[in-house]
Amino acid sequence: MFRNMIIGQYIPRDSNIHQLDPRIKILSLFILLTGAFLVKNFLGYLVLTLFSITILFLSEIPLKLFFHSLKPILWLIIFTMIFHFFLTEGKEIARLGPLIMTQEGLIRGISMSWRLLLLIVFSSLLTLTTSPLGLTDGLESLLSPLKKLGLPVHELAMMITIALRFIPTLLEEAEKIMKAQTARGMDFSQGSIVRRIYALIPLLVPLFISAFRRADELATAMEARCYRGGIGRTRMKELKLVPMDGLALTLVFALTAVALWVNRYGNWSA
Repeated sequence: MFRNMIIGQYIPRDSNIHQLDPRIKILSLFILLTGAFLVKNFLGYLVLTLFSITILFLSEIPLKLFFHSLKPILWLIIFTMIFHFFLTEGKEIARLGPLIMTQEGLIRGISMSWRLLLLIVFSSLLTLTTSPLGLTDGLESLLSPLKKLGLPVHELAMMITIALRFIPTLLEEAEKIMKAQTARGMDFSQGSIVRRIYALIPLLVPLFISAFRRADELATAMEARCYRGGIGRTRMKELKLVPMDGLALTLVFALTAVALWVNRYGNWSA
């Protein structure tokens, strides 16, 4: 299950989306995330959803792989939806024991779940189409004005990239440990919630040990290669903007503006 997570993974392709400057893709992500937070009705979400599907097709990422990878986070989306269904005050439309589903809760639950799904899809598309090195260079370039404030921009960008890169690695490690514990008789799916939480201890302890070991090995490898931060560092490929990058950023601005404009004409709002 864990190895199917798409967050932090990179799938090399020769698509137009892959070839875009990483700085443009990072800026586009922030624009789209801002739009997803500001949009509050059906039409606005529909525009952003169609745009995300278009990007997915242009990136040449296999649809089966992408949607199969969303399965591990469906429980979070479903929980968010149910949470708002029953805990939002308003006009009652259904009752389940002491829980009351309201019309406002139904609208808010669908809205928040749709928004969460868009955030995950847009963020995943960034890491799926941008190499770890490109992501580091792009973040460092965008954060470079902060150097005047004395912030270690290169180190900060590298930490963010390493954290993203190790997400799929740690998830894969967690799945291996879980299978090993299951083979020894541990059951992670039976019993009460407290029992299940207690059952996670044999999983978390070796996972933390493995994470610290990998971090130590990475630090040793970087020191062995004489890594001393960004001072005097050169790059094999320098970042350079081309007309396609400007066109892509303009298109993202335009479609986000359209989503915000049609936001006033939706059938429902949350």
